[in-house]
Amino acid sequence: MNMLTKAQILEVNDIDIEILSVPEWKGDVKVKMMSGSERDLFESSIFEQKGKDLQRNMSNLRAKLISKCLIGEDGNRLFSDKEIDLLGRKSAKALDRIYEVCVRLNGIGAKEIEELTKNSESEAIDVSSITSPENSEKQ
Repeated sequence: MNMLTKAQILEVNDIDIEILSVPEWKGDVKVKMMSGSERDLFESSIFEQKGKDLQRNMSNLRAKLISKCLIGEDGNRLFSDKEIDLLGRKSAKALDRIYEVCVRLNGIGAKEIEELTKNSESEAIDVSSITSPENSEKQ
């Protein structure tokens, strides 16, 4: 058995990148795998708070995911969270093409999206029942 050290784990480049041709845009784009933190931010963006409840927010789902995965030559995101609506205005065909690669690279499928949203489909989640770090410190 080869037990890894913290340094060995942190040194490994485990973020895959794929070049994708997007004929609708007459060029290629770089699509990257999200980091764990980016994936958590993406997943949390699927919900929005309405009073004490969390509700599913699937609007611009493709653009939300793509914005986390498209990078430039410098390795930085091409689209910020503030530009998701602009990205969402692009061709559905182009967005679908890129979305499929994002989903495959990040291991996100219908099952994962369903798991993320199943609670909010049947009923809203009462946010007050979730212990936040602030609440747990006060208890």
